[in-house]
Amino acid sequence: MSGGRRASAAGVALMLGGAGILLGVAAVPAQAAEVSYKTECIPPAASGLGPVEGTTKVEITAPATAKVGDEIQVVWKFVQAASKNPDLIVLPKDSVKPTGTLKASGAQTADIAMEGPQKNPEIPKGGDMVLSDMTGKVKLTTAGDVTLTPDAYTITAYSTDTKCTPQEAVPAAATIKVTAAEGGSTTSGGSTSGGTTTSGGTATGGDTGGTTSGGSTTSGGTTSSGSTSGGNDGQTDFAGKTVTTSFACASPGPAKIDSSATINAKKNGGSYDLTVKTAKGVMNSPAPLPAGALKPSMVITVGGDDSGSLKVEGPANKDALNTGDPVSLGDMTGTYKPGADGKATLSPGDLTIVVTLSAGSNPITIPCKATKTAVSLELDVQKQAGGVSGATTSGSGSSSGSSSSSSSSGGGLAATGANDHGGLRALGFVAGTAILLGGAVFTFLPRRRVR
Repeated sequence: MSGGRRASAAGVALMLGGAGILLGVAAVPAQAAEVSYKTECIPPAASGLGPVEGTTKVEITAPATAKVGDEIQVVWKFVQAASKNPDLIVLPKDSVKPTGTLKASGAQTADIAMEGPQKNPEIPKGGDMVLSDMTGKVKLTTAGDVTLTPDAYTITAYSTDTKCTPQEAVPAAATIKVTAAEGGSTTSGGSTSGGTTTSGGTATGGDTGGTTSGGSTTSGGTTSSGSTSGGNDGQTDFAGKTVTTSFACASPGPAKIDSSATINAKKNGGSYDLTVKTAKGVMNSPAPLPAGALKPSMVITVGGDDSGSLKVEGPANKDALNTGDPVSLGDMTGTYKPGADGKATLSPGDLTIVVTLSAGSNPITIPCKATKTAVSLELDVQKQAGGVSGATTSGSGSSSGSSSSSSSSGGGLAATGANDHGGLRALGFVAGTAILLGGAVFTFLPRRRVR
Protein backbone atom coordinates (compact mmCIF):
# COMPACT_ATOMS: atom_id res chain seq x y z
CA MET A 1 0.00 0.00 0.00
CA SER A 2 2.72 2.38 0.98
CA GLY A 3 4.69 1.66 -2.18
CA GLY A 4 1.52 1.97 -4.26
CA ARG A 5 0.77 5.38 -2.80
CA ARG A 6 4.31 6.54 -3.52
CA ALA A 7 4.07 5.23 -7.08
CA SER A 8 0.70 6.95 -7.54
CA ALA A 9 2.06 10.21 -6.16
CA ALA A 10 5.06 9.98 -8.44
CA GLY A 11 2.76 9.37 -11.41
CA VAL A 12 0.65 12.42 -10.56
CA ALA A 13 3.77 14.56 -10.22
CA LEU A 14 5.04 13.28 -13.56
CA MET A 15 1.71 14.06 -15.23
CA LEU A 16 1.60 17.54 -13.72
CA GLY A 17 5.17 18.12 -14.77
CA GLY A 18 4.38 16.99 -18.30
CA ALA A 19 1.34 19.26 -18.39
CA GLY A 20 3.49 22.10 -17.22
CA ILE A 21 5.95 21.43 -20.03
CA LEU A 22 3.15 21.38 -22.56
CA LEU A 23 1.68 24.59 -21.18
CA GLY A 24 5.08 26.22 -21.29
CA VAL A 25 5.47 25.34 -24.96
CA ALA A 26 1.99 26.61 -25.86
CA ALA A 27 2.18 29.87 -23.90
CA VAL A 28 3.11 33.09 -25.71
CA PRO A 29 6.32 34.43 -24.16
CA ALA A 30 6.05 37.93 -22.70
CA GLN A 31 8.62 40.54 -21.77
CA ALA A 32 8.56 43.53 -19.47
CA ALA A 33 11.20 46.25 -19.41
CA GLU A 34 11.48 49.56 -17.57
CA VAL A 35 12.85 52.76 -19.11
CA SER A 36 13.14 56.31 -17.77
CA TYR A 37 13.39 59.65 -19.56
CA LYS A 38 13.42 63.37 -18.81
CA THR A 39 10.00 64.89 -19.34
CA GLU A 40 8.40 68.32 -19.42
CA CYS A 41 4.76 68.57 -18.30
CA ILE A 42 2.61 71.59 -19.17
CA PRO A 43 -0.29 72.11 -16.72
CA PRO A 44 -3.56 73.71 -17.90
CA ALA A 45 -3.17 77.44 -18.47
CA ALA A 46 -5.89 78.32 -15.97
CA SER A 47 -3.94 76.67 -13.15
CA GLY A 48 -1.42 79.50 -13.23
CA LEU A 49 1.43 76.98 -13.07
CA GLY A 50 4.51 76.95 -15.23
CA PRO A 51 6.11 73.91 -16.93
CA VAL A 52 7.30 71.11 -14.67
CA GLU A 53 10.50 69.18 -15.35
CA GLY A 54 10.74 65.62 -14.07
CA THR A 55 11.56 62.01 -14.84
CA THR A 56 9.07 59.51 -16.21
CA LYS A 57 9.62 55.83 -15.46
CA VAL A 58 7.62 53.39 -17.56
CA GLU A 59 7.39 49.61 -17.77
CA ILE A 60 6.26 48.20 -21.12
CA THR A 61 4.94 44.63 -21.35
CA ALA A 62 4.53 42.97 -24.76
CA PRO A 63 4.93 39.53 -26.37
CA ALA A 64 8.54 38.59 -27.13
CA THR A 65 7.54 36.81 -30.35
CA ALA A 66 4.60 37.00 -32.73
CA LYS A 67 3.62 36.35 -36.35
CA VAL A 68 2.56 38.61 -39.19
CA GLY A 69 -1.19 39.13 -38.95
CA ASP A 70 -1.30 38.85 -35.15
CA GLU A 71 -2.99 41.65 -33.21
CA ILE A 72 -1.09 42.02 -29.97
CA GLN A 73 -1.84 43.93 -26.80
CA VAL A 74 0.80 45.99 -25.03
CA VAL A 75 0.66 47.41 -21.50
CA TRP A 76 2.19 50.70 -20.30
CA LYS A 77 2.68 50.79 -16.53
CA PHE A 78 3.60 54.07 -14.83
CA VAL A 79 6.33 53.33 -12.32
CA GLN A 80 6.71 57.10 -11.83
CA ALA A 81 4.99 60.06 -13.46
CA ALA A 82 7.09 63.15 -14.16
CA SER A 83 4.94 65.54 -12.17
CA LYS A 84 3.20 65.56 -8.81
CA ASN A 85 -0.29 66.77 -8.01
CA PRO A 86 0.12 70.57 -7.59
CA ASP A 87 -0.57 72.09 -4.19
CA LEU A 88 -4.00 73.31 -5.35
CA ILE A 89 -6.69 70.70 -4.79
CA VAL A 90 -7.06 67.12 -3.64
CA LEU A 91 -7.77 64.82 -6.59
CA PRO A 92 -10.61 62.49 -5.54
CA LYS A 93 -10.66 58.76 -6.10
CA ASP A 94 -11.21 57.76 -9.75
CA SER A 95 -10.88 61.29 -11.15
CA VAL A 96 -7.65 60.98 -13.21
CA LYS A 97 -7.30 59.38 -16.63
CA PRO A 98 -4.06 58.83 -18.63
CA THR A 99 -3.66 58.57 -22.41
CA GLY A 100 -0.48 58.41 -24.44
CA THR A 101 1.43 57.22 -27.47
CA LEU A 102 3.75 54.23 -27.79
CA LYS A 103 5.94 54.33 -30.88
CA ALA A 104 6.68 51.20 -32.90
CA SER A 105 9.72 51.23 -35.17
CA GLY A 106 12.00 48.86 -37.01
CA ALA A 107 10.30 46.40 -39.33
CA GLN A 108 7.00 48.24 -38.78
CA THR A 109 6.36 51.89 -37.96
CA ALA A 110 3.24 52.94 -36.07
CA ASP A 111 1.96 55.22 -33.32
CA ILE A 112 0.08 53.00 -30.90
CA ALA A 113 -2.58 54.91 -28.98
CA MET A 114 -2.62 53.97 -25.30
CA GLU A 115 -5.39 54.59 -22.79
CA GLY A 116 -5.92 53.79 -19.14
CA PRO A 117 -9.14 53.74 -17.12
CA GLN A 118 -10.18 56.67 -14.92
CA LYS A 119 -9.08 54.86 -11.81
CA ASN A 120 -6.85 56.14 -9.01
CA PRO A 121 -6.72 56.44 -5.23
CA GLU A 122 -7.31 59.85 -3.66
CA ILE A 123 -4.23 61.97 -4.40
CA PRO A 124 -3.44 64.67 -1.81
CA LYS A 125 -2.12 68.13 -2.58
CA GLY A 126 1.53 67.80 -3.56
CA GLY A 127 1.26 64.01 -3.66
CA ASP A 128 2.72 61.64 -6.24
CA MET A 129 0.52 61.18 -9.28
CA VAL A 130 -0.83 57.62 -9.28
CA LEU A 131 -1.90 56.70 -12.82
CA SER A 132 -3.64 53.56 -14.06
CA ASP A 133 -1.97 51.16 -16.49
CA MET A 134 -2.57 52.01 -20.14
CA THR A 135 -3.23 49.40 -22.82
CA GLY A 136 -3.25 49.44 -26.60
CA LYS A 137 -3.32 47.07 -29.55
CA VAL A 138 -1.43 46.90 -32.83
CA LYS A 139 -1.72 44.53 -35.77
CA LEU A 140 1.63 43.27 -36.99
CA THR A 141 2.14 43.60 -40.73
CA THR A 142 5.83 42.95 -41.42
CA ALA A 143 8.33 40.29 -40.38
CA GLY A 144 11.40 41.44 -38.48
CA ASP A 145 12.21 43.13 -35.19
CA VAL A 146 9.65 45.69 -33.99
CA THR A 147 10.77 47.92 -31.11
CA LEU A 148 8.40 49.74 -28.74
CA THR A 149 9.29 53.14 -27.25
CA PRO A 150 7.21 55.29 -24.87
CA ASP A 151 6.45 58.81 -26.07
CA ALA A 152 4.21 61.68 -24.96
CA TYR A 153 1.30 61.22 -22.58
CA THR A 154 -1.56 63.29 -21.19
CA ILE A 155 -3.04 63.35 -17.68
CA THR A 156 -6.70 64.41 -17.66
CA ALA A 157 -8.44 65.53 -14.47
CA TYR A 158 -11.59 67.63 -14.14
CA SER A 159 -11.77 67.97 -17.95
CA THR A 160 -8.36 69.66 -18.07
CA ASP A 161 -5.19 68.22 -19.60
CA THR A 162 -1.60 68.18 -18.39
CA LYS A 163 0.54 67.30 -21.41
CA CYS A 164 3.90 65.58 -20.85
CA THR A 165 6.52 65.22 -23.60
CA PRO A 166 10.01 63.65 -23.64
CA GLN A 167 12.97 66.04 -23.46
CA GLU A 168 15.56 63.49 -24.55
CA ALA A 169 15.87 60.42 -26.76
CA VAL A 170 13.89 57.64 -25.11
CA PRO A 171 15.40 54.13 -25.14
CA ALA A 172 13.36 51.26 -26.56
CA ALA A 173 11.47 49.38 -23.88
CA ALA A 174 10.69 46.15 -25.74
CA THR A 175 11.47 44.30 -28.97
CA ILE A 176 9.04 41.90 -30.66
CA LYS A 177 10.48 39.33 -33.04
CA VAL A 178 7.88 39.01 -35.78
CA THR A 179 8.01 36.01 -38.11
CA ALA A 180 6.13 35.40 -41.35
CA ALA A 181 2.78 33.67 -40.98
CA GLU A 182 2.79 29.94 -41.73
CA GLY A 183 2.11 29.38 -45.39
CA GLY A 184 2.26 33.10 -46.05
CA SER A 185 4.82 35.48 -47.40
CA THR A 186 6.59 38.28 -45.59
CA THR A 187 5.00 41.64 -46.16
CA SER A 188 7.37 44.14 -47.65
CA GLY A 189 6.87 47.84 -47.24
CA GLY A 190 3.57 47.31 -45.53
CA SER A 191 4.29 49.16 -42.33
CA THR A 192 1.63 51.31 -40.79
CA SER A 193 2.56 54.90 -40.09
CA GLY A 194 0.93 57.71 -38.21
CA GLY A 195 -1.66 56.01 -36.09
CA THR A 196 -2.69 52.52 -35.20
CA THR A 197 -6.07 51.88 -33.71
CA THR A 198 -6.40 50.73 -30.16
CA SER A 199 -9.23 49.51 -28.04
CA GLY A 200 -10.58 52.61 -26.42
CA GLY A 201 -7.57 54.76 -27.28
CA THR A 202 -7.13 57.98 -29.21
CA ALA A 203 -4.87 57.59 -32.22
CA THR A 204 -2.56 60.52 -32.83
CA GLY A 205 -1.96 61.86 -36.29
CA GLY A 206 -3.23 58.67 -37.91
CA ASP A 207 -4.84 58.06 -41.23
CA THR A 208 -5.32 54.31 -41.09
CA GLY A 209 -6.97 53.54 -37.79
CA GLY A 210 -9.45 56.34 -37.33
CA THR A 211 -9.32 59.04 -34.70
CA THR A 212 -11.94 60.04 -32.25
CA SER A 213 -12.13 62.51 -29.45
CA GLY A 214 -13.52 61.38 -26.17
CA GLY A 215 -11.50 58.17 -26.11
CA SER A 216 -13.28 55.91 -28.57
CA THR A 217 -11.70 54.54 -31.71
CA THR A 218 -13.31 53.33 -34.87
CA SER A 219 -11.87 50.79 -37.27
CA GLY A 220 -11.18 52.05 -40.74
CA GLY A 221 -12.99 55.37 -40.39
CA THR A 222 -12.61 58.79 -38.88
CA THR A 223 -14.97 60.44 -36.44
CA SER A 224 -14.04 64.08 -36.61
CA SER A 225 -14.13 66.63 -33.86
CA GLY A 226 -16.14 64.62 -31.43
CA SER A 227 -19.14 64.87 -33.71
CA THR A 228 -21.68 62.12 -33.82
CA SER A 229 -24.13 61.23 -36.50
CA GLY A 230 -25.96 58.04 -35.67
CA GLY A 231 -29.28 59.56 -36.65
CA ASN A 232 -30.54 56.22 -37.99
CA ASP A 233 -28.95 53.70 -35.64
CA GLY A 234 -30.97 54.32 -32.49
CA GLN A 235 -28.19 56.16 -30.70
CA THR A 236 -29.47 58.42 -27.92
CA ASP A 237 -26.35 59.70 -26.13
CA PHE A 238 -23.89 61.96 -27.91
CA ALA A 239 -20.58 63.04 -26.35
CA GLY A 240 -19.02 66.29 -27.48
CA LYS A 241 -15.38 67.25 -27.39
CA THR A 242 -13.77 69.74 -25.05
CA VAL A 243 -13.01 73.02 -26.82
CA THR A 244 -11.17 76.12 -25.69
CA THR A 245 -12.90 79.46 -25.52
CA SER A 246 -12.02 83.04 -24.66
CA PHE A 247 -14.37 85.62 -23.14
CA ALA A 248 -14.25 89.40 -22.92
CA CYS A 249 -16.14 90.48 -19.81
CA ALA A 250 -17.79 93.79 -19.02
CA SER A 251 -17.20 95.51 -15.69
CA PRO A 252 -17.14 94.38 -12.94
CA GLY A 253 -15.72 91.23 -14.53
CA PRO A 254 -12.14 90.65 -15.68
CA ALA A 255 -10.94 91.91 -19.05
CA LYS A 256 -10.47 88.37 -20.39
CA ILE A 257 -11.36 84.81 -19.39
CA ASP A 258 -9.75 81.71 -20.90
CA SER A 259 -11.91 78.63 -20.49
CA SER A 260 -12.95 75.23 -21.81
CA ALA A 261 -16.39 73.71 -22.34
CA THR A 262 -17.89 70.40 -23.44
CA ILE A 263 -21.40 70.03 -24.86
CA ASN A 264 -23.07 66.62 -24.48
CA ALA A 265 -26.54 65.70 -25.73
CA LYS A 266 -29.20 63.08 -25.04
CA LYS A 267 -31.92 62.52 -27.63
CA ASN A 268 -35.41 63.11 -26.23
CA GLY A 269 -37.99 62.50 -28.93
CA GLY A 270 -37.11 64.91 -31.73
CA SER A 271 -35.25 67.26 -29.36
CA TYR A 272 -31.97 66.98 -27.46
CA ASP A 273 -31.31 67.56 -23.76
CA LEU A 274 -27.98 69.37 -23.51
CA THR A 275 -25.44 69.35 -20.68
CA VAL A 276 -22.53 71.79 -20.77
CA LYS A 277 -19.59 70.99 -18.52
CA THR A 278 -16.76 73.30 -17.49
CA ALA A 279 -13.64 72.67 -15.43
CA LYS A 280 -14.07 72.37 -11.67
CA GLY A 281 -12.42 73.80 -8.60
CA VAL A 282 -9.83 76.04 -10.22
CA MET A 283 -10.45 79.22 -8.24
CA ASN A 284 -10.65 80.20 -4.57
CA SER A 285 -13.60 82.04 -3.06
CA PRO A 286 -12.45 85.59 -2.17
CA ALA A 287 -14.71 85.73 0.90
CA PRO A 288 -17.45 83.79 2.67
CA LEU A 289 -20.33 83.42 0.21
CA PRO A 290 -23.71 81.86 1.04
CA ALA A 291 -25.29 78.91 -0.74
CA GLY A 292 -27.04 80.10 -3.87
CA ALA A 293 -24.72 83.08 -4.37
CA LEU A 294 -23.32 82.11 -7.80
CA LYS A 295 -25.44 81.06 -10.78
CA PRO A 296 -24.04 80.53 -14.33
CA SER A 297 -25.69 80.47 -17.74
CA MET A 298 -24.38 80.21 -21.29
CA VAL A 299 -25.62 80.76 -24.84
CA ILE A 300 -25.14 77.81 -27.21
CA THR A 301 -24.74 78.79 -30.85
CA VAL A 302 -26.36 76.51 -33.44
CA GLY A 303 -24.77 76.28 -36.89
CA GLY A 304 -24.37 73.97 -39.86
CA ASP A 305 -27.66 73.27 -41.59
CA ASP A 306 -29.54 74.81 -38.64
CA SER A 307 -29.07 78.27 -37.14
CA GLY A 308 -29.92 80.30 -34.08
CA SER A 309 -29.04 80.00 -30.42
CA LEU A 310 -30.39 78.71 -27.13
CA LYS A 311 -29.67 79.19 -23.46
CA VAL A 312 -28.41 76.68 -20.90
CA GLU A 313 -28.39 77.36 -17.18
CA GLY A 314 -26.58 75.86 -14.22
CA PRO A 315 -27.59 75.55 -10.58
CA ALA A 316 -26.35 77.97 -7.96
CA ASN A 317 -23.67 76.74 -5.58
CA LYS A 318 -25.30 74.19 -3.27
CA ASP A 319 -23.06 74.78 -0.27
CA ALA A 320 -21.81 77.95 1.34
CA LEU A 321 -18.24 78.88 0.50
CA ASN A 322 -15.59 79.92 2.98
CA THR A 323 -12.69 82.15 2.10
CA GLY A 324 -10.21 80.14 0.05
CA ASP A 325 -12.64 77.36 -0.90
CA PRO A 326 -12.35 76.12 -4.49
CA VAL A 327 -15.16 77.45 -6.68
CA SER A 328 -16.87 75.32 -9.32
CA LEU A 329 -19.65 76.15 -11.75
CA GLY A 330 -22.41 73.57 -11.95
CA ASP A 331 -23.20 71.75 -15.18
CA MET A 332 -25.48 73.89 -17.32
CA THR A 333 -28.51 72.29 -18.99
CA GLY A 334 -31.08 73.21 -21.63
CA THR A 335 -32.98 71.82 -24.62
CA TYR A 336 -32.15 72.02 -28.31
CA LYS A 337 -35.10 71.62 -30.69
CA PRO A 338 -33.87 71.40 -34.30
CA GLY A 339 -35.29 73.93 -36.74
CA ALA A 340 -33.94 72.29 -39.90
CA ASP A 341 -32.99 68.95 -41.42
CA GLY A 342 -29.35 67.92 -41.82
CA LYS A 343 -26.24 68.30 -39.72
CA ALA A 344 -26.35 70.83 -36.88
CA THR A 345 -23.31 72.06 -34.96
CA LEU A 346 -23.32 73.26 -31.35
CA SER A 347 -20.71 75.69 -30.00
CA PRO A 348 -20.30 77.32 -26.57
CA GLY A 349 -21.12 81.03 -26.68
CA ASP A 350 -21.49 83.95 -24.28
CA LEU A 351 -21.22 83.27 -20.55
CA THR A 352 -23.13 85.06 -17.79
CA ILE A 353 -22.58 84.75 -14.04
CA VAL A 354 -25.04 86.24 -11.58
CA VAL A 355 -23.76 86.97 -8.06
CA THR A 356 -26.25 87.42 -5.20
CA LEU A 357 -24.70 88.17 -1.82
CA SER A 358 -27.79 87.54 0.29
CA ALA A 359 -31.48 86.81 -0.07
CA GLY A 360 -33.34 89.91 -1.19
CA SER A 361 -30.22 91.79 -2.32
CA ASN A 362 -29.88 93.04 -5.85
CA PRO A 363 -28.03 90.52 -8.02
CA ILE A 364 -24.90 91.57 -9.87
CA THR A 365 -24.66 90.34 -13.45
CA ILE A 366 -21.25 89.68 -15.00
CA PRO A 367 -21.66 89.32 -18.80
CA CYS A 368 -18.77 87.75 -20.70
CA LYS A 369 -18.83 87.71 -24.50
CA ALA A 370 -17.25 84.74 -26.30
CA THR A 371 -14.46 86.04 -28.52
CA LYS A 372 -13.11 82.60 -29.43
CA THR A 373 -15.06 79.38 -29.68
CA ALA A 374 -15.33 76.17 -31.68
CA VAL A 375 -17.75 73.39 -32.48
CA SER A 376 -18.08 70.93 -29.60
CA LEU A 377 -20.79 68.67 -31.01
CA GLU A 378 -22.33 67.80 -34.40
CA LEU A 379 -25.68 66.03 -34.71
CA ASP A 380 -27.81 64.59 -37.50
CA VAL A 381 -31.16 66.25 -36.89
CA GLN A 382 -34.70 66.46 -38.22
CA LYS A 383 -36.75 69.65 -38.18
CA GLN A 384 -39.23 69.98 -35.31
CA ALA A 385 -42.19 72.31 -34.96
CA GLY A 386 -41.09 75.41 -33.07
CA GLY A 387 -37.44 74.59 -33.65
CA VAL A 388 -34.54 76.93 -32.96
CA SER A 389 -33.76 77.83 -36.59
CA GLY A 390 -33.30 81.56 -37.00
CA ALA A 391 -34.10 82.26 -33.35
CA THR A 392 -31.88 83.96 -30.81
CA THR A 393 -32.00 83.91 -27.07
CA SER A 394 -33.04 86.95 -25.12
CA GLY A 395 -31.72 88.45 -21.95
CA SER A 396 -28.28 89.14 -20.57
CA GLY A 397 -25.48 87.27 -22.23
CA SER A 398 -27.46 86.29 -25.33
CA SER A 399 -25.92 86.14 -28.75
CA SER A 400 -27.11 85.88 -32.31
CA GLY A 401 -26.76 82.74 -34.32
CA SER A 402 -23.48 83.92 -35.79
CA SER A 403 -21.86 86.20 -33.25
CA SER A 404 -19.94 83.50 -31.44
CA SER A 405 -19.28 81.14 -34.30
CA SER A 406 -17.61 83.89 -36.32
CA SER A 407 -14.71 83.83 -33.90
CA SER A 408 -13.98 80.14 -34.39
CA SER A 409 -10.63 79.37 -35.91
CA GLY A 410 -11.25 79.31 -39.66
CA GLY A 411 -14.89 78.51 -39.01
CA GLY A 412 -13.94 74.85 -38.81
CA LEU A 413 -13.55 72.22 -36.13
CA ALA A 414 -10.99 72.71 -33.42
CA ALA A 415 -8.41 70.15 -32.39
CA THR A 416 -9.46 67.40 -30.01
CA GLY A 417 -8.97 67.97 -26.28
CA ALA A 418 -8.60 70.95 -24.02
CA ASN A 419 -5.12 71.86 -25.32
CA ASP A 420 -3.31 74.02 -22.78
CA HIS A 421 -6.46 75.70 -21.46
CA GLY A 422 -8.35 74.45 -18.50
CA GLY A 423 -10.56 75.81 -15.77
CA LEU A 424 -13.08 78.56 -16.00
CA ARG A 425 -11.73 81.91 -14.80
CA ALA A 426 -15.12 83.26 -13.85
CA LEU A 427 -16.47 85.76 -11.34
CA GLY A 428 -13.75 88.29 -12.05
CA PHE A 429 -11.18 86.05 -10.34
CA VAL A 430 -8.27 88.13 -11.62
CA ALA A 431 -5.91 90.07 -9.41
CA GLY A 432 -7.04 93.64 -8.91
CA THR A 433 -10.64 93.08 -10.01
CA ALA A 434 -13.06 94.41 -7.41
CA ILE A 435 -16.77 93.70 -7.21
CA LEU A 436 -19.08 95.80 -5.07
CA LEU A 437 -21.44 93.49 -3.21
CA GLY A 438 -24.04 95.19 -1.02
CA GLY A 439 -21.69 98.00 -0.07
CA ALA A 440 -18.71 95.74 0.67
CA VAL A 441 -15.77 95.50 -1.73
CA PHE A 442 -14.45 92.00 -2.42
CA THR A 443 -11.24 91.50 -4.37
CA PHE A 444 -11.14 88.33 -6.45
CA LEU A 445 -7.69 86.79 -6.65
CA PRO A 446 -6.40 83.83 -8.65
CA ARG A 447 -4.84 80.85 -6.95
CA ARG A 448 -1.29 81.27 -5.70
CA ARG A 449 1.22 80.26 -8.34
CA VAL A 450 3.07 77.12 -7.31
CA ARG A 451 6.39 76.22 -8.90
